[in-house]
Amino acid sequence: ALESTRNQILHPAILPVPEQVQKYKPKDRVLYLSRHTRRALERSAVRSGILPGELLKDENGMPLPFDGTFWSITHKTQYVGGVVAPTPIGLDIERIRDFSRGLFRKTATEQEWALTNTEGKSLLTFFRFWTSKEAVLKATGIGIKDLLKCQVRQILDERHLVIQYEGKDWLIEHFF
Repeated sequence: ALESTRNQILHPAILPVPEQVQKYKPKDRVLYLSRHTRRALERSAVRSGILPGELLKDENGMPLPFDGTFWSITHKTQYVGGVVAPTPIGLDIERIRDFSRGLFRKTATEQEWALTNTEGKSLLTFFRFWTSKEAVLKATGIGIKDLLKCQVRQILDERHLVIQYEGKDWLIEHFF
């Protein structure tokens, strides 16, 4: 999620997590994923021509900018990611998988689902909405509690949509 104020070229970095990491003890796995997300973030910074700075978070776990550079990281069991930007940024990653259909109504309103121009609610659309909203909430430092306050306002194409949160529009780009 990037606040839609200007065109920018971003260089998110997504790295696979080696299979053997799943066999690590939980504490060791968390430590590995933390280090691996930082490697992804460093790749994003280098590709963006930015010297990575000290990665600090506030008391709520919100990443603090370094030298005017904002950053976001994400991790799942199979992948990690990181991105830097000159404005607040959020990144989320998910594997498209089946789940309880009750999450559809907890993620988006009927008006948002109506924007899809498809018959029914697909898993792909669900994960587009979910990751978009989570990325915006990461960028703002709010957290998942405001999920339904993020509204899908426009689906631009198969890879882009606009989320509105607290009166601001956020441009979302999806990578598959």
